[in-house]
Amino acid sequence: MDLKPLFEPKTMAVIGVSLHNDLNPANVIYYKNYLRYPVDTYAVNPKAGLLKGQRAFSSISELPVKVDLAVIAAQAERVPGIMEECIKAGVGGAAIISGGFAESGRADLQERIVAIAREADFPFVGPNCLGMYSHGRMDTFFIPTERMGTPRKGNVAVISQSGGILVDLMIRFSSAGVGMSLGVSIGNKALLKEKDLLGYLANDPDTQVIAFYIEGFSANEGHDFVEAAQRVGKPVVVLKAGKSPGATTAITSHTASLAGDYAVFSSVLSQYGLVEAKNMLELVYFCQGLSAYQKPTEGRLGIITASGGHGALAMDLCMEMDLSVPTLHEIEQDAIRRLLSPTIKPIAACMNPVDVTGSAVDQDFVAAAMTMGMHPEIDCLVALILPYAPGITQDLGAILGSVPRRSGKPLIAYVARLDKYRILIEGFELNGVPVAHSIEGAMYMAQALMKYKGRP
Repeated sequence: MDLKPLFEPKTMAVIGVSLHNDLNPANVIYYKNYLRYPVDTYAVNPKAGLLKGQRAFSSISELPVKVDLAVIAAQAERVPGIMEECIKAGVGGAAIISGGFAESGRADLQERIVAIAREADFPFVGPNCLGMYSHGRMDTFFIPTERMGTPRKGNVAVISQSGGILVDLMIRFSSAGVGMSLGVSIGNKALLKEKDLLGYLANDPDTQVIAFYIEGFSANEGHDFVEAAQRVGKPVVVLKAGKSPGATTAITSHTASLAGDYAVFSSVLSQYGLVEAKNMLELVYFCQGLSAYQKPTEGRLGIITASGGHGALAMDLCMEMDLSVPTLHEIEQDAIRRLLSPTIKPIAACMNPVDVTGSAVDQDFVAAAMTMGMHPEIDCLVALILPYAPGITQDLGAILGSVPRRSGKPLIAYVARLDKYRILIEGFELNGVPVAHSIEGAMYMAQALMKYKGRP
């Protein structure tokens, strides 16, 4: 099946709009795309009429253009007939927002639309989903824009069985500075499943990291998914729900999925080199780290800090996450010390973590990072920045951000989240260096690079 019309549409029809209720989900979708996105958008209602001066067509066959994407938000019983009309009109694919299928006991109705689609080779996402979000291209979510968080354009695609989880992740991505290439809510995933989307995203030049929120699989589907994910050649991050009996029950009523044996699935993910996130916080930070560096490491960190306490907490986290912090030999310690500012040479600790103390200036961080970056036993650098230290300037992010290009080693920064540090943070981000707003976040990013096994 050709999935390009689904995710790169130039024309869209929203089927199921109301002529009298602008709060209707289909109306929200129509106005959002008609007013804010470059996709040519048309409204469809059986009674036809006008929507704020724009014509609503009685059926998809009446539209003056061939449509790439149909967004179907009509009653479940009407969906099979609408799909047949779409296929006859040459529509490229559909997002079925409507609920009332297998998740509510109507497996027969869901099987019917799948049979129609398969016979016509007609791709659709859903049913019982939000559909797709693509920055600057389209948004089929029936959520008003002002109530959502919209991440910047980036290279992370997120596929989620739950529309609510996808929206929440987009809010978190927006706050953390993680950019998205595509977001897809697949709901009941009656036709297109995670494996099918992997095939499209593997060849998508805008996507370098693929993240999944998964609730369950049918028989053999999980095995097919991990095998396909291993072949993608891009980092794949997975958050699996259904670890507890209560969660399993909630999933069954939510999207009619089978949760499966979590312990077995988790073990298989590790064997196949996929990156498993245990919770949403890990998922966000794993995606942030891997979006910057698709380069596996052995998890051997070089840590630079201006505070012994921050270094100690980072060491504790490294132990919990199976990350290592190689001790520098005296020759490396001496090399760092020789490059430090005269005032801190006598007081800095250079063993790893390198504590340049609260009296450090920008160049002290650079000297430590460059020297550690040349160490063969260190494959990832972590800089714990305290921007309130008096010698630190707002230029440190831009200056230190050049280290990965010069050393060939990934660099991850920690900077507390305050608007007054925005220029410093942007200096890192403009150089492609990811910035965590907690020490834990920085360590999660480093752990993601270690968990990622690279191309098979």
